Amino acid sequence: MTLPFTLAQFDAVFARYNEAIWPAQAVAMVLRAAIVLWAWTGRGRPVAAGLALMWGWTGLAYHAAHFSAINPAAWAFAALFVVQALLLGHQAASGPALRMQPPAGVRGVLAVGLIAYAMLLYPLVGRLGGQAWDALPMFGVTPCPVTLFTFGVLLLCADRVPMRLLVVPVLWSLIGGSAAWLLHVPQDGVLLVAWIAALPFLLQGQVPRRTSVRPAEGG
Repeated sequence: MTLPFTLAQFDAVFARYNEAIWPAQAVAMVLRAAIVLWAWTGRGRPVAAGLALMWGWTGLAYHAAHFSAINPAAWAFAALFVVQALLLGHQAASGPALRMQPPAGVRGVLAVGLIAYAMLLYPLVGRLGGQAWDALPMFGVTPCPVTLFTFGVLLLCADRVPMRLLVVPVLWSLIGGSAAWLLHVPQDGVLLVAWIAALPFLLQGQVPRRTSVRPAEGG
């Protein structure tokens, strides 16, 4: 695969982006905690709204305003991310509310694993891979961490996740994951496994939890 930019240019875009948007990274850290709390407590509408903000910001501020300077394809990527933001925003505003529930079983382990990876391990893997701190893709404001986090949060849905909310994350998993090694961003390689592991669960509802029912006592 031939890239229209050098690795040095790619790293420089992230460095300029991180400097230009500060303190948006800190706001994203607060938002991620709020989304996890909302999901854990069953508040589906603010979960969808929070994810919409992350996808919209990343599409406009990263892809359109910064990455497009070195890669013309970034305009198409920006459009995909904005579409995903609009779909999530519609789900939050007027669509059926996402029914969230605490993690359980294998699905729950996968959900917690992806959320923890996106929030905590992603930058550490990048740093161990040789990326400078100022050029690291940061959580909540760059494409791949947002995608991984989205998969993790949607795995907390009690019902089948609408397919329209999954098309763009799956597409970006293929794009970002396949370019991980070319761009020397090894932490993005998890995307290639994440969507394959998550999709079967996302396309079916969670198994309802059994509640014990005491037999009626005779009078």
